Amino acid sequence: MTTHSGSCHCGKIAYDFESDAIAGGMECNCSMCQRKGSILHFVPASAFTLKTPREDLGTYTFNKHLLQHHFCPICGIAPFSEGTDPKGNKMAAINLRCVDGLDPQKLAIQHYDGRSI
Repeated sequence: MTTHSGSCHCGKIAYDFESDAIAGGMECNCSMCQRKGSILHFVPASAFTLKTPREDLGTYTFNKHLLQHHFCPICGIAPFSEGTDPKGNKMAAINLRCVDGLDPQKLAIQHYDGRSI
């Protein structure tokens, strides 16, 4: 396991997470992810540490309200979301485009049909 760090563009929203080496991510075609352009990597909530006070987060939910899509109210970047996985476990969905030192163009992409949910 490796500790990875990420943030929004201005740095106000910052986090760390524990994960094995990241070789790929998921692109979802739901209305939110398609507009954000996120490449997602999921980790258990216990592996995610928010370094920013929660009151500094902007949060948006839609549709079934399964995920809390967090964004920076200053620069507008959405570095992560929080919710539950299909088994009911709390998790964080990391936007890999916001992870320090990670080249998104080198990631293997898995496509997910979130539009059909």
